[in-house]
Amino acid sequence: MINESVLLESKSLRGSVLERTDVLDRVKALSLLPDGMHVTTAMVAAYFGVTVEAIRQLKARHHEELSCNGMVTLQGRDLADFKRDVLSRYPGGYPQPRSSLTLYSRRAVLNVAMLLRDSDVARQVRTYLLDMEYLARTQPVENPVPTDTVSLDDRIDQRLTHILGKTVVPMFNALIETSGEHRRELIELRQDIENVERKLCWHHSRLRTLEGEVPADAVRAQLNAMTWQAFERHVADLLQRDGCTDVVVRQARTDRGIDITGRTANGRTVAVQCKNRAGRWTVPSADMQKFAGAARAIGQVDVALFVATCNFSSEAQVIADLSGVITVNRDELEAWSAGVRLKALR
Repeated sequence: MINESVLLESKSLRGSVLERTDVLDRVKALSLLPDGMHVTTAMVAAYFGVTVEAIRQLKARHHEELSCNGMVTLQGRDLADFKRDVLSRYPGGYPQPRSSLTLYSRRAVLNVAMLLRDSDVARQVRTYLLDMEYLARTQPVENPVPTDTVSLDDRIDQRLTHILGKTVVPMFNALIETSGEHRRELIELRQDIENVERKLCWHHSRLRTLEGEVPADAVRAQLNAMTWQAFERHVADLLQRDGCTDVVVRQARTDRGIDITGRTANGRTVAVQCKNRAGRWTVPSADMQKFAGAARAIGQVDVALFVATCNFSSEAQVIADLSGVITVNRDELEAWSAGVRLKALR
């Protein structure tokens, strides 16, 4: 059994167990901000029973590693948006930061647990973490699945997805157009089929990641390294990969909110807004309003896509739903980049 102190010294070992964020709540309940994803420096200190200064010193020593695992410092407009979208919903109010605010994801908090020496809670997390890893690696596996079976399952998933997307769903579309009495039931059945299709796509993506074809960390690092110009070209490449034609990247600051235009394989017009905001946790409602207005202004836009390297504020999502804009958040973008076809383009 590996001693918990080894995690303090081995960055590679820390990286191998960072997905097990569930151990945090098994040792002690971790309170989150209203967005359900982040905690502040003070909340991290309270969880581990140490001073805020201790966490700040740890942040200074391991800034690069923690940043790679979800720690970010908000300033300026990013901070103002976060105050409005998240901190304003904090029960009883939250002390408003003046110039900056450091946030930690659950993954970053687990990273802190593997670096913090003088904390009983951190030691318990490390011990629990390594105990789970030891059991996972030494426990006998009943009826292991051969590698060729996994590959076969992968091919079956792809074939089923193709059949659902190219045959079954279009068939339902035709039936819905001509149906009267059973229209509602057909729409519900189509939604069920589309949900199955979506799950198969995600399953296919996970298999590709597990088999090393498309490492999740590599996709994430690639997106993080992109400039806004490179990000727009990346989205354009994804559109073309999924069968779109006449794809044009405007790459001008006078685009009125439209960054990319094109047509789907079946001739529908596409307008895309791209937001590459490193460290920006939500797209504000103002950006969504601008894009929705621009899409309506140019007319005859069948598919309006808003693609972002972050999440969307609740207000922005409401505006998107009301105006027919399809949002693609960070998780969906990573899956799209890893090979999953975007449903809106089918």
